[in-house]
Amino acid sequence: MERAGATVAEQRLADLNLQTLIQGRTFFPSPTAWEDQVLYFLLVDRFSDNKENNYLDNNGNLVSNGTTPLFQASDRDNAVQTEADATIWRNAGARWRKGTIKGLESKLGYLKRLGVTAIWVSPVFKQVSFQETYHGYGPQDFLEVDPHFGTRNEFKQLVASAHSLGLYVILDIIMNHAGNVFGYNANRYLEHDQGGNPYMDPRWDGNLYPVKGYHDKSGNATLPFGTINLTTHGGAWPDGAIWPVELQASAAFTQRGRINNWDYYPEFVEGDFLELKDIHLGHGKTEQYQPSPALKALCEVYKFWIAFADLDGFRVDTVKHMDPGAMRYFTSVIHEFTQRLGKENFYLIGEITGGRTRAFETLEETGMNAALGIDDIPDKLEYLVKGYRSPQQYFDLFRNSLLVQKDSHVWFKNKVVTLIDDHDQIRRGPNKARFCAREDGSKLVLNALALNATSLGIPCIYYGTEQRFDGSGDNDRYIREAMFGGAFGAFRSKDRHCFNENEQTYLELAKILTLRRQKLALRRGRQFLRQISGDGHNFGFPEMVGGEIRSVVPWSRIFDSQEILLAINTDPQLVRTAWVVIDAELHNDGQTLQCLYSNDASQIGKTMTVSTRNMNRVVDLTVPAAGFVVYE
Repeated sequence: MERAGATVAEQRLADLNLQTLIQGRTFFPSPTAWEDQVLYFLLVDRFSDNKENNYLDNNGNLVSNGTTPLFQASDRDNAVQTEADATIWRNAGARWRKGTIKGLESKLGYLKRLGVTAIWVSPVFKQVSFQETYHGYGPQDFLEVDPHFGTRNEFKQLVASAHSLGLYVILDIIMNHAGNVFGYNANRYLEHDQGGNPYMDPRWDGNLYPVKGYHDKSGNATLPFGTINLTTHGGAWPDGAIWPVELQASAAFTQRGRINNWDYYPEFVEGDFLELKDIHLGHGKTEQYQPSPALKALCEVYKFWIAFADLDGFRVDTVKHMDPGAMRYFTSVIHEFTQRLGKENFYLIGEITGGRTRAFETLEETGMNAALGIDDIPDKLEYLVKGYRSPQQYFDLFRNSLLVQKDSHVWFKNKVVTLIDDHDQIRRGPNKARFCAREDGSKLVLNALALNATSLGIPCIYYGTEQRFDGSGDNDRYIREAMFGGAFGAFRSKDRHCFNENEQTYLELAKILTLRRQKLALRRGRQFLRQISGDGHNFGFPEMVGGEIRSVVPWSRIFDSQEILLAINTDPQLVRTAWVVIDAELHNDGQTLQCLYSNDASQIGKTMTVSTRNMNRVVDLTVPAAGFVVYE
């Protein structure tokens, strides 16, 4: 199962000895404040296979013994020159691409030099053996690393290497479901496939479905649906059924078929997530929730991974599809366990779809630390930067007065993880597209990354955005390009890697993230969208004109007595200038603000003089086309 020198996964939770794992160990401490961190999310299968050439290793030394060359502009579309080639490239995106844990470990220096401080790693658990669930969200053995990725010891070493560089590691975990580990013996809802062949469609109707059996390693439902006796069914280990044993009881699953209406309760809680089988976590109202044996088993599973690998946080998948009581129970168990280890601020980030209010209410009810902002935030951020959303729509997302009856803008600073690209893009439906795929995205992507990094929330970079990946299409695969190349490389290429630290967006983002690290106000300050004026007399917030906005969009971050003024220009063609209001109590006429950053290097170090116009304390601010500036 494992390569030489690696651990062997336990079949039973009873075989784990957490006390032995934690006794006498000093664990890596949690950060004081997660809003100080910059996250980077990657899919292990699509990030690095450790075969790249001509990149910088973790110590900054050039690697020249790899086999995959660095991507050049002339390599764009080299995999889709003919329709036959394009078909091969598209099909490759639906299968394992062989990114590895060792490959990720070899690129920690790339991430560190970019300014990343915490790595969000896609699930590494062993998947069903008969399907290409390269993304990791279909686990079959919750105690094992999938051999496509590597071994448990390699994962443990990855975390240790990250910690040695001062990087935290957040692991993506699954509570809601297992992989496609059993087959239904459906007895209702007759349908026909594209070939006209009849089949029974096990879709949710609130009632149980009979189960044919657990799947064996070939995907046939030949194993009994219950605790497996290896004496009579020895072939079930390690690639059949589900492991550990404590998850094999038939009562561990809801058995109600697939979700058809994703917004109907209780369907979206009880139903299967497509082919992924829904786990029964318990029952009851949140305050009196009764956890199931399966939920208790999963708590032990994830306590093991924390102790084994010294993890710093979890991103919890599909929180919407689980009872709030189950998540409150899990959150309490994990926080108590990690505090025992000295990890006082172990972070639990929930994928909570359904909008801002639902996310807030779920956090309050479950005790999770932060929500993943994948609905309103990326939409309004992207199209503000591209000039098709009102700035107030974006900045008002961080005003929590309607939710918690407070006027402060501070609440969301550590309660939401913000990003522009992600691996699902649920908000787009079937029309997937990275930021750079449309509407001058390649010109404006630095603005989007800068706004994300310097406005409220915990910023997260989706792998490849810093290299201006531009994938788009009608399937998730098109926004999950292989950074290391292979048969499904970025920019519709093959056999070229993209770990280019001289790429302009990478270089400029690294400067911005350095500034964020240096300035407390950029990480923890209050946030205010600023009013502007073209004539110095009539002031108002930047707004849409004729369905678009081509303007300076300024905002301030204020911490204690320090104000930092930031602005983007949503015009990709023209330099824009505006009078911008700043805090009258913190600034006097004749005072100057100095440019700390601009994507036009000639501006850096120059100053603006504060004056008063129409009862407002203002500065005359110029921002380059598609530009971003920071003044203090």
